[in-house]
Amino acid sequence: MRTIPIPVDTSKLTITCVKAPRPRLLNKDTGEVKTDKNGNTVYEITASVEDDSGRIELVRIGTTGEPPITAGDRINAVGLVGYLWEMSGRWGISYRASALLPIEEGAGV
Repeated sequence: MRTIPIPVDTSKLTITCVKAPRPRLLNKDTGEVKTDKNGNTVYEITASVEDDSGRIELVRIGTTGEPPITAGDRINAVGLVGYLWEMSGRWGISYRASALLPIEEGAGV
């Protein structure tokens, strides 16, 4: 599998958690959980991402360690990177952030 990292400028995006964090599974049949190179559990959320023109997409974002967010929280995806991947003629984009943090109400974004 080949991947190409692409940094994502989140300054004009509104990101909202729509599905609470859960460990990312490597194998759904065995329940094997994905870990990073240091052995830490990788979590993922499902988020709605709205750009400044109003277009909305649902994406999954992974991060190491359980983020302190719940469904409905607006979030700051710190260090968000999209990885363009290709494998056996299929392709897609996976997303990873160094941290997923809630945006406090009334705080400047």
